[in-house]
Amino acid sequence: MNRTSEIEHGFPHLETVRAAVTALYRRLSADGVRSYAPAFAPADAAFSPEDDLYLGAQRVASALVRHFRLPDARVVVSFRRMEEAASVEPAAGPEYFVELNDRFREHRRDVAAALAHEIAHVFLHRLDLGFPGTRANEILTDTATAYLGAGWLLLDAYREDALTHQKLGYLTPEEFGYVLAKRADLLGEDPSPAFTSPQAWPAYLRGRELARRDARQAPLAAAPWGERRRYARERRRALARPGEPHAPAGLPYRFEGPAGAPRVTFPCPVCHQRVRVPVRGPVRIRCGLCRSPLDCDT
Repeated sequence: MNRTSEIEHGFPHLETVRAAVTALYRRLSADGVRSYAPAFAPADAAFSPEDDLYLGAQRVASALVRHFRLPDARVVVSFRRMEEAASVEPAAGPEYFVELNDRFREHRRDVAAALAHEIAHVFLHRLDLGFPGTRANEILTDTATAYLGAGWLLLDAYREDALTHQKLGYLTPEEFGYVLAKRADLLGEDPSPAFTSPQAWPAYLRGRELARRDARQAPLAAAPWGERRRYARERRRALARPGEPHAPAGLPYRFEGPAGAPRVTFPCPVCHQRVRVPVRGPVRIRCGLCRSPLDCDT
């Protein structure tokens, strides 16, 4: 896991983040994803200056191993000078060796965040789930950490003011907020009480705004009037060319299918798997992957 003084903002990795959420549902199933509740407890992440450095890190690591339901293997935590914030060898075993940057000797409040990302690497290795390329795989790891309940630690490690510039992980603060908001909507959680960083809550709100926009895109029934009107216009264009696929530029939906039985496909707002619905007016469907009910007006 890297850290950088140049903190990127916005949603530059959104496509990979959404693909990562889909991959988690495909590998774990809808019930498997929902079983990672409640979120990792702040009490299990607590690390006071009075705690022994190694025993405290070991305690937090063991709690994260239990949260991710990894086999009860010992996690050996060490500290050394390094460019990265932390590293792990996920193929090791039966013990796992995590190395943390020496700076965490003094910044103990962020030890749990660094460990969460590295132990998520071990978790994904056990699942045999990975993306091609180092950057995409790190984004998958951050997304899995957040969506499965430990990612609030990484957002809480984000601090940016006149004296401090810190962010752990590869996602932007807003992207962490986006994934955490997706999880919160799914499980009825509120991560805000766990935040101690002044910047974490505003970043979460920006991510939550985008997450909620996913649930208000046509042809979903909750789409605002302007989007429904644009959808109707694109639908007329598709019906005027029966049998020809019609994919409006910049919009999440596309029309396809034979004349007389057109269908619209669009990403599920929960898991981002594409769903296919007949073009025939109001209808309620259930996503085949995450099993979320979706009210549509196609």
